[in-house]
Amino acid sequence: MLKGIARLIMKIAGWTAIGGVPEVPRAVILAAPHTSNWDAFWAIVYLVASGNNDIRFFAKHSLFWFPLGNVLRKFGCMPLDRSRATSVVKQAVDSFKSQELFYLALAPEGTRSRANGWKSGFYRIALGAGVPVLMGTIDYRRKRVGLEGHLDLTGDVDADMKALAAFYAGIEGRWPEKASPVQILKKKKR
Repeated sequence: MLKGIARLIMKIAGWTAIGGVPEVPRAVILAAPHTSNWDAFWAIVYLVASGNNDIRFFAKHSLFWFPLGNVLRKFGCMPLDRSRATSVVKQAVDSFKSQELFYLALAPEGTRSRANGWKSGFYRIALGAGVPVLMGTIDYRRKRVGLEGHLDLTGDVDADMKALAAFYAGIEGRWPEKASPVQILKKKKR
C-alpha cells in the first residue's frame, strides 16, 4: 500500500524514479546534491516507491524525538551525533563487515548550505569497507530521483573525486547556489 502511495505522490508531483534495487549486495550511496530539507522527503518517497527497503541513512540525532524518531527508524534512518565523527566511520565500516546485505546512503556535503567541498566520511567508509559508491541523485531541474551509476574507488582521492565531479556536473539541487563543489574538504591546519 505504501509503495502505491509513494508512486502516486511521485506521479502527481511530476517526478521520475531512476534505477531500481542495487545490483551489488553492499554499497555506500551518495545522495547529492543536498541543498534542501525536501531532499529527505523525495529520497524517502523514492525508496518506498522503488522497493529499496534495505537502504539505511543517517539523520541528526536531534530529530529522533517521539513520534518522529519512530517514523524515521521505520524508513531505515539511524541517529547521527556529529560531535563523534570518527566513531561514525568505524561504526559504518563495522556494519558493512558484519552484514551480507547493507546499503548506507549519505549526503556527502553534510549540510544543506554551500561548503567548500564534500566531507571525506563517505570515501573513508567505502574504502574501509571495500564497497563501491553508488551515485544517487536528486535532480530538481529534471525532476529525477534515484540511482544512476556506480564507482569502484581506486584509493586515488583526486582521480575518484574528478570522476564524481564529472558525473554530478549536470545535476541540479533545489537551490543550485547552495551546492558544494565536488571535492574533498581540506582539513584546517591548527
